[in-house]
Amino acid sequence: MLIIKIDAVELFDENSNEFIKTGATTLHLEHSLVSLSKWESTWEKPFLGSEEKTNEETIDYIRCMTVSEDTPLDVYHRLSNENIKKISNYIDSKMSATWFNEQHLNSSARINKEIITAEIIYYWMISLNIPFECQYWHLNKLLTLIKVCNQKNAPEKKMGKQELLSRNKALNEARRKQLNTKG
Repeated sequence: MLIIKIDAVELFDENSNEFIKTGATTLHLEHSLVSLSKWESTWEKPFLGSEEKTNEETIDYIRCMTVSEDTPLDVYHRLSNENIKKISNYIDSKMSATWFNEQHLNSSARINKEIITAEIIYYWMISLNIPFECQYWHLNKLLTLIKVCNQKNAPEKKMGKQELLSRNKALNEARRKQLNTKG
């Protein structure tokens, strides 16, 4: 969970022709599958796509990330650039100690062009028997779990002919060296 504190400010209300002081606010934010689903329900397009988000879409996603229900809408327009940067860093953070050998993963796997939406992620959770409590996890942590489950459930990859020959050659050389023979 990310906690953002927004300072109190004094604003001019044109309707009443007077200054109004807003109170300080604390936002409790979660970048989760639930937030993603709320945002996609409103905007009816994939959040995880490569398309750049408008300022309005970004502010609305922050609203969808908010855990408490009673936050006034004007609070989101008072977010500073520093607040936005903190939120962006939180969204981009890995939230896991797990790492993948991407070169190995991509060498034989074809690139998947599937558009990922909240429903696709829910489908993956159901297919992999991941409990629904995980929909509240940081989204990157959930996606890492899905990737781990897919890897662990995948059949063992058979060695290609070149890999097999190379491995056997290395084993033979090691045995010759160990036994001090030439063949």
